[in-house]
Amino acid sequence: MLHRHEYKTLTWIDLESPTLDEVRQVATEFNVNPIVADELLSPTLRPHTERYENFLYLVLHFPTLRRSHDIRSLAEQEVDFVIGKNFIITTRYEELALFVEFRKVFEVNATLEEDHFTENSFDIFLLLTKRLYRSVDVEIDEVRETLECIESEIFKGREKEMVESLSRAGRDILNLKQALDPHQDILSSLSSLTEEFVGSEYVRRVRAIESMYYRSRKHVTNIWQTLSELRETNNSLLSTKQNEVMKTLTIMAFVTFPLMLISSIFGMNTEVLPIVGVEQDFWIIMGMMIIATMGMFFYFRHRRWL
Repeated sequence: MLHRHEYKTLTWIDLESPTLDEVRQVATEFNVNPIVADELLSPTLRPHTERYENFLYLVLHFPTLRRSHDIRSLAEQEVDFVIGKNFIITTRYEELALFVEFRKVFEVNATLEEDHFTENSFDIFLLLTKRLYRSVDVEIDEVRETLECIESEIFKGREKEMVESLSRAGRDILNLKQALDPHQDILSSLSSLTEEFVGSEYVRRVRAIESMYYRSRKHVTNIWQTLSELRETNNSLLSTKQNEVMKTLTIMAFVTFPLMLISSIFGMNTEVLPIVGVEQDFWIIMGMMIIATMGMFFYFRHRRWL
């Protein structure tokens, strides 16, 4: 789908899952290199940036939140930028709400002829990139809130149920890291290309974008450390509970040991058995078993094993 927006001498083409005809039309109008035009047709495996004669070409992947049957997951959403002198082309392969919102703002500004935007395509790129990094911060906050809920549940005694939740949170954080890590090299190379393409006055603004990226990456590192601590705490609590269960079962086995021993002795098939045949022999044997069991019980209490 092709969305075309114009503001004074600036043209913004927003492509969403573009067709071959749409890409050919845009490539012909703005003299886009055929290699770049071919890349616009389908997602690119890795982010990168390239300088061409009349435009800059950037590919960035951003983590996006998805929900399916009440299950949340993070996936990568690719955004391609082709930035020319008086045009900018953005390409996506899935719908992104922030682009819909930005298109509305752009249209209103163009209709009212307000000066909220400049005619420089690089300004539009910077505005969009800032919004994309702000959306990343929203995703990070979502994961942080999930970790806070998990922490609360862990200390409510639901350690076993939180094992799966911790694994899902770990997957989300890993997706965040994988999506953001390549941005460092892209933004570093963009700083040098910016000075060549639009002048040194924009380098400072690109570095502001870099600062947003480093802040986001720092937040991801922090929640990764939080996850590691929660996972270790959860495992410790689970181990403690398992040890308590094993301790209880072991003590029960020792407490009942006299019962089994005495019953085995008096169950032997021998000619002579003491007490057997004496009046009230059954109650005497039962008394011996109870005394031996209580003795073991009080011994364990004395040693503070119970």
